[in-house]
Amino acid sequence: MKAIGKTKFDSYSLNGIPRGCELCVVGRKMVLFITGVCSRNCSYCPLSEKRKNVDKIWANERECKNVSEVFDEIKKSEAQGMSITGGDPLIRLDRTLEYASAIKKKFGKKFHIHIYLSTKLVNEDNLRKLSSVIDEVRFHPDIDSNNINLEIEKIKFASKFWPVENIGVEIPLFPDKIDKEIEMLLKLESYISFVNLNELEIGESNLNYMAKKYKLQEGGYVVSGSLEGGLKIIEHFKNKKSKLKIHLCTANTKNWFQFKNRLKNYEVLPFGKKTSEGMVIYFVVEDAGQIEKIKNLKGIKFYNDVEKKRIIISNKDVRKLMNKFDVFRVEEFPTADRIEVERGRI
Repeated sequence: MKAIGKTKFDSYSLNGIPRGCELCVVGRKMVLFITGVCSRNCSYCPLSEKRKNVDKIWANERECKNVSEVFDEIKKSEAQGMSITGGDPLIRLDRTLEYASAIKKKFGKKFHIHIYLSTKLVNEDNLRKLSSVIDEVRFHPDIDSNNINLEIEKIKFASKFWPVENIGVEIPLFPDKIDKEIEMLLKLESYISFVNLNELEIGESNLNYMAKKYKLQEGGYVVSGSLEGGLKIIEHFKNKKSKLKIHLCTANTKNWFQFKNRLKNYEVLPFGKKTSEGMVIYFVVEDAGQIEKIKNLKGIKFYNDVEKKRIIISNKDVRKLMNKFDVFRVEEFPTADRIEVERGRI
């Protein structure tokens, strides 16, 4: 049995981590947000206002109208797998099945898909349908349920459709509910193979609730005691020599590894240069109306960035244009939203 230890991704694990996590920490999982509509109304939900209770589809940071746009995002982010989340994917089961089936057909059986499910709408029929296109299922049990045994019975259905190594639970680490979480996991241990524990973070929509209920760490976006609670859970199962794979995903894991590695994998436009943080630097002429003048200059290499109405210049040609045009050095995300973080005139 592998020992508890800190991974190179600033997370903690016991007995290894599931396949979905293996791809995620190296930035190879695209996130398909299938809907913002949910079957539960969790007060701690961290979804942004533009997604929470909004019935729209997002592939990473890109809002999508159809599955072809999701295909495009998979290619641009060079993903080798996908997670399906929400909201609650079971509220839009037909949509979830449609998109997952199309993606499997397009990218092949080896393209790994895992899904996050609230237990509220789980039944044998919808799990059976999902099992044809989903490789790994992760349940979000309601820790505060008055009938935790019903939560467990629903999760047990999964063993009829997936091998146990592909069944797990994912829970946020509430520092005041760690003992309750341990108790629930002990009851589930025979029916799952892995647990993913998430350090509790603050989002824009749950800030007021979380700040009143919990003490925040310095920096203001992580709940104090959450990480320590997760380590307590791991230590408990280590001491009982459990075979469960337990992965404690820290805020740093998400922000400095999952997200940064995903940025590094993105395709960039011609003449863009990646930074060590995964951002992209472009040299641009902001006035797209100047394109004919630039075309008439001999030997100048450029790309017409139609989406942002600008001209991207080869960095080798920047000095040649500095005295003829307003040229800017722009640093931005390579994601679909292409948010600028820095700009300066050359």
